[in-house]
Amino acid sequence: MNPRFSVIVVCLNSGDKLVNTVFSVLDQTFRDYEIIVKDGNSSDGSVEKLQKECSGEERIRYFAGEDGGIYDAMNRAVAEATGQYLIFMNCGDYFADELVLNKVDRFIREKGDPKGILYGNRLSRKSGSVEFSAPEITPFVCFRNLPCHQSCIYSLECFRERKYDISYRVRADYEHFLWWYFQGGRTCLYMPITISSYEGGGFSENPANVMRSKKEHREITRMYLPLWQRFLFRVYLVVSLQPLRHYLAESPRFSAGYNRLVQKIYGLRKNRS
Repeated sequence: MNPRFSVIVVCLNSGDKLVNTVFSVLDQTFRDYEIIVKDGNSSDGSVEKLQKECSGEERIRYFAGEDGGIYDAMNRAVAEATGQYLIFMNCGDYFADELVLNKVDRFIREKGDPKGILYGNRLSRKSGSVEFSAPEITPFVCFRNLPCHQSCIYSLECFRERKYDISYRVRADYEHFLWWYFQGGRTCLYMPITISSYEGGGFSENPANVMRSKKEHREITRMYLPLWQRFLFRVYLVVSLQPLRHYLAESPRFSAGYNRLVQKIYGLRKNRS
């Protein structure tokens, strides 16, 4: 019988981050999962260390080989996955606590096993507070506030039908989510669960990738959002002081209060809808 979840970890010379991330999965009290470790031919001994420390752990499967980048590695890992739902956990990121998969499984059962994209909140280790995802996906959320990749859970059918477009080197997960929302016809469902503990400074935040990230964001939103919407959304970001809000959300001093306010605003909007 196939496992409930496939947790996919791709790595390349990730050092102890690989071991720590995998152990955050092994700490889960819910046990019906597999871990797919896709290695891009690391030379730092990290995979060998993990194999030694997890000797005899049959739920971990290892695949090594050159790939075309992080999203190609994820696609290759998906091809080996057998779980009903997929979770991508980057090296250095963890599950928020040991009960996450229990909570997600309970939510899925309550909702009748939805075959789409489920998403929740993330704990930012940089700011020390929970960052709440929007309870409903809208065109504006797609433009600016899409859920964190590590806090998204995908049904396997989504990736059997359409994998990441690896022509996007930094934002393939973003394009993939927008395609499902605007064209793919799958459910995008919010779970009031904090899924991931996010390290920060990820692949798309690397200084070398920031400009490419902006360029790909423009290209992708141009495909899915009409010009008038993109214009209005940019104006809104200016008048709503988006740079200041971003600073408050990232600040260890102000983030907790700011994110609680965001949660209340989301709750009011949901109640009105």
